Amino acid sequence: MLALSRKKNEAIIINNNIEITVLEVKGDQVKIGISAPKEVPVYRKEVYLQIQQANKEAVDADGIEALQNLLG
Repeated sequence: MLALSRKKNEAIIINNNIEITVLEVKGDQVKIGISAPKEVPVYRKEVYLQIQQANKEAVDADGIEALQNLLG
């Protein structure tokens, strides 16, 4: 992991096309802005993990159903 220090209104660039800017620092909370191409999905980590879990459950459920259909 790369750890960088940034101040308000300072930014970092990732892969030449994603810019992350520190918008505000208030106590232990940091507000960031992310500018990325539309084809690059951007999620909060907890939302991303929920999506991954839902996808896994859907695949598992479909796999079991498909196996049951195959076995009759």
